[in-house]
Amino acid sequence: MKHPLLLATVVFTGISLLALTPPSDAPKPIKLVKAWETDTTLRTPESVLYDGNNTLYVANIDGKSDSLDGSGFISKVSLDGKIENLRWTSGLNAPKGMGLYKDKLYVTDVYRLVCINIANGQAEKTWDAVGKNAFLNDVTVAKDGTVYVSDSRFDKIYQLKDGKWEVLMEGEQLNKPNGVLSVGKDKLMIGSTKIGALREVDLKTKAMKTLADGMANTDGIVPQGKGNYFVSDWNGQIFHISANGTKEQLLDTRGEKINSADIEYIEKKKLLIVPTFFKNKLVAYRVE
Repeated sequence: MKHPLLLATVVFTGISLLALTPPSDAPKPIKLVKAWETDTTLRTPESVLYDGNNTLYVANIDGKSDSLDGSGFISKVSLDGKIENLRWTSGLNAPKGMGLYKDKLYVTDVYRLVCINIANGQAEKTWDAVGKNAFLNDVTVAKDGTVYVSDSRFDKIYQLKDGKWEVLMEGEQLNKPNGVLSVGKDKLMIGSTKIGALREVDLKTKAMKTLADGMANTDGIVPQGKGNYFVSDWNGQIFHISANGTKEQLLDTRGEKINSADIEYIEKKKLLIVPTFFKNKLVAYRVE
């Protein structure tokens, strides 16, 4: 016959050991490892966009962020950081966010949206924001070709659909939207800079909820897959936001005064590209 006290001790010890063992499916911490950086011939690079093939488009402000000086331009950069065409197209006004759909590149140009033919780099059409002193910032394009644009100054989201340009949403509840990202058919992710938050909008109901906050000057938003995102804080931070809202800081270059503007992520290569704004270069990191 087993002694009752001994049996109780064995069961208790087993439970303790099990509790100390971490679950095998616990996610591993994400790490960014620098892969390359460009030279510094870029001029205030604000955003970077992958064309799905072998090219990165880079929007260069080259001046003040709201100047109508025509000095802004778009560069082409290879996936290993070589600047292939510094001034692929020029004559823009402080270009920022970009979005691609088929053979068209949509770029914000302070108070207007510009459509550029990627075959020749020529602007084909423009759409002006409503009212004066607009500050159009980021661009995202849905799978059906609908273009969404943020106005950070006047709390607006514009929509260009089937040739019709209109204000889709507006109001203080947007909290100075910067980054925008189309997800699926009816969802738009927004980076609200006033409250440093990543927010989700139901485009049918216009209902909005916060996925994560505490990220200061939210800028770029890119998907990592499975409902996860990378979000940049213009001041110099990169965050990973999981589908359940868990936030993890991956990069902090604020002490070095290196900004993190409108980022891009190439999932097949696990490569995160960061425009450094005043440092005039792109920095690429492998996501490990």
